[in-house]
Amino acid sequence: MKIKIIYFTFIYISIISNMNVFSQSDIEQSNVLKTQLIQPEHLKSGDTISILAPSGVLNNFDNKITKAINIFRSWGLNVVLGNHIYDKNGHFAGTDKNREKDFQKALDNKNIKAIWCARGGYGAVRIIDKLNFDNYLKNPKWIIGFSDITVIHNKLNFLNSESIHAMMITGFEDIGQNNDSLSKLKNVLFGDSLSYSIASNKNNKTGKSEGIIVGGNLTLIQSTIGSKTELKMKDKILFIEEIGEYAYHIDRMLYSLKRAGYFENCKGLIVGQISDLKKNTTDFGRSINELILDVLDEYNFPILFDFPAGHEKTNFPIILGRKVILDVSKSESKNILFPVI
Repeated sequence: MKIKIIYFTFIYISIISNMNVFSQSDIEQSNVLKTQLIQPEHLKSGDTISILAPSGVLNNFDNKITKAINIFRSWGLNVVLGNHIYDKNGHFAGTDKNREKDFQKALDNKNIKAIWCARGGYGAVRIIDKLNFDNYLKNPKWIIGFSDITVIHNKLNFLNSESIHAMMITGFEDIGQNNDSLSKLKNVLFGDSLSYSIASNKNNKTGKSEGIIVGGNLTLIQSTIGSKTELKMKDKILFIEEIGEYAYHIDRMLYSLKRAGYFENCKGLIVGQISDLKKNTTDFGRSINELILDVLDEYNFPILFDFPAGHEKTNFPIILGRKVILDVSKSESKNILFPVI
């Protein structure tokens, strides 16, 4: 099988080339590959995907998984479940070892064309360093999820591979085939173009830039600072979302990223859904948007607010690792273009 390695040369223009297969250790040791991008093949009818639970336990998930399987089959896909997907080990969907085994099996199986994570919660960080991605690099596949799955997305970014920040099986119970988030995700997986134009926000910091989009859940991004797979932000556009935090926690995490140099060579910030904020006994004194602008006041890159991705019913897909064009204004719609590859 051939792997797509994408080289970006001009705005709006990309060139596809074929390269040799590299091992995980090759990528970790080579500076050459930092400008290369691995893209899994788009899905087609007859392909097989796997539903896995690398993080939290799946309580009362039968209806959700059944509905997801029926939808995937209507797309012409075959579906296999991880052997331990319904295991329970306290907070987790089985032991670390069994969650690792399920994920490794899917990574190694060249007939599995996508791994769809059932839910987030917590647990991916306990297995990520035990996974071997050598066979994945020979036969890349789409890995789909968000929240705790940010840990896996960051690993894939470290390996210079694209992945998809998008809804998980936990969101399938109350949706239909025509759900906008699901329709967009299907289009992405099957190779259609992707672009967004969204109503403006008065807090937007205007500008136009291009860069590789990375990120996910803010807590998980901040927790990887100092690790092997921490994000390298030169020429990157950072996407963040969060749920269930105090405003001062978000402020502190952003300052942690700032002090670690994340914004020095950053090309832009996309702020997704910041949901279910906790109330402190003392009001923080500013909105989340104001907080973000305050932390990043000294930087000149564009900042886009209100992108509909995160822990809410509308959760639009983002192709992490894709070079995008970000065009932000206050008075007009704001645009994110994912060039077709």
